[in-house]
Amino acid sequence: MRKNKKSLGTWLMTIACLFFTLNFLINGGILGPYHVQILMGIGISIIMAMGTNLVLGFSGQFPLGQAGFMAIGAYATAIFTNYMPTYLGFYISMLLGVLIAGLLAIIVGFPTLRLKGDYLAIATLGVAEIIRMVIVNGGDITNGAAGLTGILRYSTWPVVFIFVVLIAVAMLNFLRSSIGRQVISVRENEIAAESMGVNTTKIKVLTFTFAAMTASIAGSLYVAYIGTVVPKDFTIMRSIDYLIIAVLGGLGSMTGTILAAIVLGVLNMYLQSFSDIRMIIYSIALILVMVFKPGGLMGTKELVLSDLLFNKKKEGK
Repeated sequence: MRKNKKSLGTWLMTIACLFFTLNFLINGGILGPYHVQILMGIGISIIMAMGTNLVLGFSGQFPLGQAGFMAIGAYATAIFTNYMPTYLGFYISMLLGVLIAGLLAIIVGFPTLRLKGDYLAIATLGVAEIIRMVIVNGGDITNGAAGLTGILRYSTWPVVFIFVVLIAVAMLNFLRSSIGRQVISVRENEIAAESMGVNTTKIKVLTFTFAAMTASIAGSLYVAYIGTVVPKDFTIMRSIDYLIIAVLGGLGSMTGTILAAIVLGVLNMYLQSFSDIRMIIYSIALILVMVFKPGGLMGTKELVLSDLLFNKKKEGK
């Protein structure tokens, strides 16, 4: 109990210090609008990659449909805030997107999550494409392939920062709960988990639904800071982008996912000056990491700051 309190206190202090440091740098003009945009992009990537890692790294499923659920949140916010252009309308639209994404994840989850491996990846990819094509053929409501513009920018970096923290805490608590242990047991050995009384289908659907709801939140935050949304923003390549972050950070490590999203976000920022060869350098960097660190940056380990500080104090003595 004392160790948990120490860990919680250390993380709260770290988060608070990080927030006030960023606030000081932004208000002091050290970080400009471009850097703030990069910062918000990293935050949204963290939310999406954590959802991907939850399904792939912790439950052992292989989804490729996260972009579809992100599109639901994005369009829910874009459409609803057009009729209610207030901050209250923004948060209601976010809740609406979460409910729609969660309901759809449950509906498609029960039949598709009985599949495994490549078959599941193809099935979830199909779901994402169905969502995108429904949006493309949505008529005046979604404005078809042209998308929607003029969306008020409700997302600010503090809003994105707070949602990253809340979702990270929710996921870590979920994984440390009895249900979270069942999720990990399904990943390790589905047959053994089922023989011990774990309802594997229910656990997989629950995890898939949780990830879909977080993807919807990321979509709402994304459209509320970009100001426009088009269906081509939510193709398979967007799902693969977040899959890369999850794999790079380490499948089975939430703190690894956060670290990987930050590293790749900063790397992309510095590679903007080399636009002609940016993707080549980016790809080489990923290959090198996978060759020399195939388990990802953190593997299945989580970063525990209190343990690091405690060990340092012990070494100092």
